[in-house]
Amino acid sequence: MDRFDPALALEELNEEARLPNPVHVRDMMLRAHLDPEKSLELNRQFTDYQKHFGEALKIGKLLLGELAARKPISSKICK
Repeated sequence: MDRFDPALALEELNEEARLPNPVHVRDMMLRAHLDPEKSLELNRQFTDYQKHFGEALKIGKLLLGELAARKPISSKICK
């Protein structure tokens, strides 16, 4: 993904359900040359996005960590 192309990021989100990293979203916002009113509105939305992205990442890591620590059931069945 071109990390500076919002259209491509939106396409990948729709196809793969991958959220772009907040750092890349911030870069997209800076490169958009928005008027001050729109910039403030998007910055408020970005703050929420960043917060929820971090929370989802934390939960995802916990879930994947738990799953990675378990031995696969299929290995027990095959023996």
